[in-house]
Amino acid sequence: MPDLTDAEARVLAAVDEQWSVDRLRELVAVPSVGGTAAESEVQHLVADWLEELGCDVDRWPVDLTAAATDAGAPGQEVRRTEAWGVVGTLPAAEEGRPALVLSGHTDVVPAGDRSLWRGDPFDPRIADGAVHGRGACDMKAGVVASLAALAAVRTAGVRLVRPVAVHAVVGEEDGGLGAWATLQRGHRGDLCVIPEPTAGAVVTANAGALTFRLEVTGHAAHAAHRDQGVSAVELFQVVHDALREFEAQRQLDADPRFGGARYPYGISIGRVQAGDWASSVPDRLVADGRYGVRLGEPVAQARAAFEERLAAVCTGHPWLAAHPVRLTWTGGSFASGSLPTGHPLLPAVQRAVADTGATSPPERAIAAGSDLRQYAAAGVPTLHYGPGDLQLAHGPLERVPIAELVTAARALALLTLRSCGVR
Repeated sequence: MPDLTDAEARVLAAVDEQWSVDRLRELVAVPSVGGTAAESEVQHLVADWLEELGCDVDRWPVDLTAAATDAGAPGQEVRRTEAWGVVGTLPAAEEGRPALVLSGHTDVVPAGDRSLWRGDPFDPRIADGAVHGRGACDMKAGVVASLAALAAVRTAGVRLVRPVAVHAVVGEEDGGLGAWATLQRGHRGDLCVIPEPTAGAVVTANAGALTFRLEVTGHAAHAAHRDQGVSAVELFQVVHDALREFEAQRQLDADPRFGGARYPYGISIGRVQAGDWASSVPDRLVADGRYGVRLGEPVAQARAAFEERLAAVCTGHPWLAAHPVRLTWTGGSFASGSLPTGHPLLPAVQRAVADTGATSPPERAIAAGSDLRQYAAAGVPTLHYGPGDLQLAHGPLERVPIAELVTAARALALLTLRSCGVR
């Protein structure tokens, strides 16, 4: 057993599994898809819980006009009529800047084809030791782990020297609106842990991601004489093949923290629309996709590389040279982000996890964009550690093991005591 202080042992024992599972099921039951009214509803629910835990709570309406016009805003992919920021700070013996921030997003992606789910994605169920449902893994379990850590500190009667804060944010899935608004409001901390699902690892870096739109122009003709037309679909195949080659080149010399990830900087086409009549050669195709940004690569440089490759493809094709593909950068803009090399937050988290009795987590990087880069850019050393596996996120098998939820809550509780100090 690890050498724990009396306060640490009491706080570990105070982490309540049933309380955590009940809160997670309640959160999953709110269908907080980005851009819906439920995205605000879930924020108010978390704010109410933070107040119940004795936190000083700041909840405010996000200025969507500023978010749409500010040069530093991360962009959005969905329309919103309102959005709310929520920060709960647990009072301590000393006032001032929190020693630790636990930040998590409450928005989720759509459920997709519901026939692929084993049940209603927003009616959380427990099976095989896990909570199943949309958002259970990504990342409402992480939010609950943060709340459970605070609840354990309070239940154990531990008085912290310095404050700890929970940031509940929205819009992470489509750019990072909530974290941007929270930082703009002045909320900071000495350290930050984002309990995104990390599959038993500690994530110290994330690749960036940019969304784009390609508009391909062809020439319409009757399908009976398709040789008289120019199919936008066939043109897109030429472009797509070239992007696959470009993608392969960008994977070379990837950071070893990505481990066995095949596409740490992947290019994926997520939506394609073409044509308007089955018997006509399609004269227009629109494709929306996602483009990975390498670690440490400026967003402007990543965009320029993509633009140059697309221009070269068009120049070398007889039709596209005269009718080049139109490229626009749309929606969210995720830069890459990382914890400074050698920062003590990494071993602190690893030790906290090991002191719960779990295996000490390895260091990893992930190919997904996240709010890590926003806190890091604001001067707050940040990493990810949380319950669940990102490979299950955004799909119909999304779930989070209850044991991982409890381990994360216990590790975050220990980290809270060690970061904030005990009076």
